[in-house]
Amino acid sequence: MIHRLESLVVRHTLRLPAPTGPAGQGDVVARQFDAALMSVGFKLSAELLARLSELEAKTVTAIARRTLGTVRERVGDHVRHNVYFVDFPANVPDTYDFWTRCLTDALADEASRAHTLTQLRTGLVDLLTLPAYGTYRHSYAEMLAAHDELIGAAGDRMTVLHLGGPLDDEVTALYLALAGSVTPLGEEGLRDLGTLAGRCATGPQPEAIPVRENRAVVNRARLKAGADLDVDTVTDVLRLACALSDGDVTLAEPTRFRSASRPVRRALLAALDSVVATDPAKLADVHPHRERWKRLGERLHAHEYAERWPYAAGVFAVARGEREAPTFDGRVEKLLGAGDVVGAARLLGAAPGRLFRALDRLLRTAATAEELEAVVAAVESAAPEVSGRVLLSVREHIGNREKPDGQRVFVNRYGGAWAESDTRPALSASTRERLLAVLDTETRRRLPDPGRLLVDPAVLDVALPLSGRATAAGLGVLPRGSLSAVEGDLLRFFVHWRQKRRRTDYDLSALLLNSRYETVTWLSYTSLAEVEGEHSGDIIDAPYGASEFINLRLGAVRGDFIVPQVHIYSGEGFEEAEESFFGFMLRDAEQSGRPFEPRTVRMKSELRGPGRVALPLAFVRAADGSWRAKWLHLYLKGSPAYNRVEDNQVSVAALLRGIVERAQLTVRHVVDLMSDRAADVTLWDGEAAPPAGPVTYIGLERPEGLHPDSVVITPENLRDLIPA
Repeated sequence: MIHRLESLVVRHTLRLPAPTGPAGQGDVVARQFDAALMSVGFKLSAELLARLSELEAKTVTAIARRTLGTVRERVGDHVRHNVYFVDFPANVPDTYDFWTRCLTDALADEASRAHTLTQLRTGLVDLLTLPAYGTYRHSYAEMLAAHDELIGAAGDRMTVLHLGGPLDDEVTALYLALAGSVTPLGEEGLRDLGTLAGRCATGPQPEAIPVRENRAVVNRARLKAGADLDVDTVTDVLRLACALSDGDVTLAEPTRFRSASRPVRRALLAALDSVVATDPAKLADVHPHRERWKRLGERLHAHEYAERWPYAAGVFAVARGEREAPTFDGRVEKLLGAGDVVGAARLLGAAPGRLFRALDRLLRTAATAEELEAVVAAVESAAPEVSGRVLLSVREHIGNREKPDGQRVFVNRYGGAWAESDTRPALSASTRERLLAVLDTETRRRLPDPGRLLVDPAVLDVALPLSGRATAAGLGVLPRGSLSAVEGDLLRFFVHWRQKRRRTDYDLSALLLNSRYETVTWLSYTSLAEVEGEHSGDIIDAPYGASEFINLRLGAVRGDFIVPQVHIYSGEGFEEAEESFFGFMLRDAEQSGRPFEPRTVRMKSELRGPGRVALPLAFVRAADGSWRAKWLHLYLKGSPAYNRVEDNQVSVAALLRGIVERAQLTVRHVVDLMSDRAADVTLWDGEAAPPAGPVTYIGLERPEGLHPDSVVITPENLRDLIPA
């Protein structure tokens, strides 16, 4: 368990908890550890290297093994990345020549000849039935022998691991950060929070747990530890019940409730009773999840405790339709249905979060100057009561309501996405400006005094993480909508997957579009080589893991957009497979090396989405000819099987246009708001020495040499920029 906690800290903070052990002469092993880390694109900070050097060699060796395992998995180097064409990207054949060769080999093979001839007579041959197609024809060692050593380059990624505090302090700090996050966590974050909560449930707690899913995970640990629960709505109790059954605490998917022990049943019913006794109007929250409540009531044996906890009994009576509980939303709909926009705005003013979520509808419904004034006045009055995340989300929304006829992108909580034409009328300039001023003023009021502000220019175009689910788990991953520079001659994508129970075929593809979002060409198993680059070959079965690559020469790319995609051709979905991840590497033309070189990996993200087509990111050519990555983290529904790049060009182009043309709220926006109260604002690229005193630093990586009292914000804790 200690080692697992240490790994959690490294993954989330890039800090190694302060190593402990007998003193000794560990300097040689520490330098070897540093060299091993550098081979996969990491290195020890000077402070951490010095601390390790003071320990005995045996202790340093154990720490090195654990940490290397963690970072290698983070970058995708924990698996063997083989390729179908042994010397890829050299000597990749023309697609049809390759297929003809596979067919010729099948006819020469006695075991497959008869079946192949039968297919030829029908005029249609299934490539998957040809023995030479889709499976590795050489060993991993033979593939390595076919490639020269990677030549080091100044642009190779080097991520620094810093020295942390004692393990208990680091674990507590990470628990408080995740539990108290003002934005929802992704799948990995929720899972890690559960691990940390199991250890920290009875220790220091955050002042508040604003995200309900986080609260459910923490409450599960508190219940098991005998600590007080943190619930103030009936839905909090429902989420806790889902957590106890290892179900979906977001309530997006149904949960099969397990039989609960008597103490657990009593705790849940007592919590429900307390919530409703305090505010009976909260019974209205039962309606959206009535079926879940009915099933939960059966598991809790609620009827046995109706006299002891009568308010809890009322929850299940509402779920069964035996008791009325007028909903707040129903009252709002009644007013809007009667055309009473002013009345609806006033009523929503009592529920600021709902008011802000309904704002666009109210603005579009307002038909007179009086109605419009009532809506804007309600926003001005409610703004101080709305969460910072909602403030910024609405700010981004209003900022994009300037022009009609755009492409509107819808993204659900799991990254499932679709696009439609935006037929809503634009908001007037005066209304937009007034609302933006209200939102910016309130956000500025809540931001902390940064003192001296030090900002890496590369972080300014990173999107604010208004939801943790807009960012996949992995290395070098940025929130949806972020832009980051791409520097190098060669761009190489990779996907790796390992099936769990049945044959699974994922296909890596890249779609190239022009400035009008029209298809120029693509690279895939049906188009192995183009002037832009090469595909490493199709692998159709992955019992022990399989990888595919696409190599692109950026200088040869025709068009303005590159959209890598991962298609599920057959078999297990992204969430079913034992393992699945995507990433990209950047290299200089002369570097050579193996198909997969961890030092050149710029990004590696888990593929864990609901659709059958994954769109991790896109690459956009700027006006000066340079390239930048645009982070998507999207999934298309696709078809149950046989998905191909040729079949989704239109839907991909529509989604890309909607994302590219949308103005994202970025770190730049928060920096601009903080600048008013900062003692000094300096754009700092790390070339000069850092300031001597404490600073608030915002950047892509934590630099060495900052004052120990500095506040450091990097992608690992970027959510800290969102005010409470």
